[in-house]
Amino acid sequence: MLKYFVAIVLTALLSLVAGLYLPWWSIAVTAFLVSVIIPQKPLYAFFSGFIGVFLLWEILAWWRDTRNDGILSQKIAQVLPLGGSTLLLILITSLIGAIVAGFAALAASYLRKPE
Repeated sequence: MLKYFVAIVLTALLSLVAGLYLPWWSIAVTAFLVSVIIPQKPLYAFFSGFIGVFLLWEILAWWRDTRNDGILSQKIAQVLPLGGSTLLLILITSLIGAIVAGFAALAASYLRKPE
């Protein structure tokens, strides 16, 4: 169980650092690498990548939204069929990143030899 929490934290931290210098999809690379380094069962690998990036993107999106008083997110939420809900926009954004990272971690878990 400790490996699971370490994988979540490491995925979030590496994704944060990678996101500063690389494109958004670098979260998949970091989740893949963490899952290769820390061997886990496929279900645990998926959820460690998923939860790590979900929490990271949720916090980052909320923080950036509050820093600019939600001006941009309100306009984007009005353009998309979200009924102007900035919270729903942040949730969908986080889910997209989490699914990408979760499947990358799952792929790495399947590449490892069975234990």
